[in-house]
Amino acid sequence: MRRLSRIAVAGAATAALALSVSACGSSSTSSSSSAKSGKSKGIGLAYDIGGKGDQSFNDAAFAGLEKADKAFGYTSSDVEPQEGETDADKVQRLEQLAKSGYNPVIGVGFVYAPAIKEVAAKYPKVTFGIIDDEQDKAANVSDMVFHEEQASYLSGVAAAKATKKNHIGFVGGVDIPLIHKFEAGYVQGAKSVNPKIKIEKQYLTQTPQEGGFASPDKGKAAADGQIDAGADVIYAAAGLSGQGVIQSANAHKVWAIGVDSDQYKQDALSKYKDSILTSATKDVAGAVYNLAKSVHDGKPKTGVVRASLATGGVGLADSNPVFKNNADLQAALKKAEAGIKDGSITVKTS
Repeated sequence: MRRLSRIAVAGAATAALALSVSACGSSSTSSSSSAKSGKSKGIGLAYDIGGKGDQSFNDAAFAGLEKADKAFGYTSSDVEPQEGETDADKVQRLEQLAKSGYNPVIGVGFVYAPAIKEVAAKYPKVTFGIIDDEQDKAANVSDMVFHEEQASYLSGVAAAKATKKNHIGFVGGVDIPLIHKFEAGYVQGAKSVNPKIKIEKQYLTQTPQEGGFASPDKGKAAADGQIDAGADVIYAAAGLSGQGVIQSANAHKVWAIGVDSDQYKQDALSKYKDSILTSATKDVAGAVYNLAKSVHDGKPKTGVVRASLATGGVGLADSNPVFKNNADLQAALKKAEAGIKDGSITVKTS
């Protein structure tokens, strides 16, 4: 039976991970030998802010880990972040995963960029992956990035078709370039349907450390305000905070558009699912699994690996029958998707 270690307090990462290695039936010595020999125990996954259970970004990464474990017989390890942690904490976490025989070692989120750069240089025989960042250019680093703006454009088309008030909203978790891509695509897509549509916009925080990706209460407050202003469809690109946006939409009987994962199908959001029109998805699970497979096959995929609408790496979920069976909306989406794929529509990123 596969046993998966999860470390709740990142400040104790070294000791806790050593114990988890023993729990999996290996001593720390044999784990080090495993790392030196190049034989992988599995994926070492370090979560982004919000951690496992966000029903979005982090959970999608975990789904990729589970798929790899099942396919390759791995005993992977996933590690939680700590509130207020430093880059040094991240370095320690990644180093311990590499030392313990995990390969690839993946940082879930751009906040891992400095730590990945430092640790990858120390462990050149281990493949490192980082999701949503392409700053680190090294022979053993895979930069797993996405055309989020393309899925967001489709979300904007869907919102403009679904609104009854010609008034929609956008909630971004943190005011950073990555989330600007979501906003830019959404606004452009909505205005392609109705140039005069009114769009509310709000970012929850200026930095990730302030909780923009991890505070459902902040998301709910922002959505409440936008709904009070008249918006009846709200798209959230805010990680765990997006759960608050969905809760608000459900309470006010308007539409929410989810992000990263198909949030209509998430168990933790099941009581709100009738308010989730669709979700702008990006295949984080596929990115994690594909990197693990490439390492398993002895041909690690490194460099920039970018997923798009054309590759199937981003898109819109169609689990909600109301969304799927809306012929006018689906026709508009089909036309927009074709335009993006053939290049006749260039989606903005800012």
